[in-house]
Amino acid sequence: MYALESENKDAKVFNCVQRGHQNSLEFMPTFMVMLLLGGLQYPIVAAIFGAVYTVARLQYFRGYSTGTASARYSSGGGFHWLALIGLLVCNAALILHQFFPDYV
Repeated sequence: MYALESENKDAKVFNCVQRGHQNSLEFMPTFMVMLLLGGLQYPIVAAIFGAVYTVARLQYFRGYSTGTASARYSSGGGFHWLALIGLLVCNAALILHQFFPDYV
């Protein structure tokens, strides 16, 4: 699955791009479900967190594709975690609202 550095001089960059792509694909179902469910209760807040997540993942991938894995969190790449936590809070509010509609 990975390119060998002995066979290709750009193997490290290729491997970083491939890992960044795979990581994005692994997080996509979680993000989409949380965005959909969180948007049922708070659509504008969920849309904002979705936009933050999308921009942060773009920055994450741009940093990762430089060939240096530690660069993935530079220039705002780590903000996707904050967006996911925000969507998780929206989902928790939806669940609480379903069980306690008069209090939330």
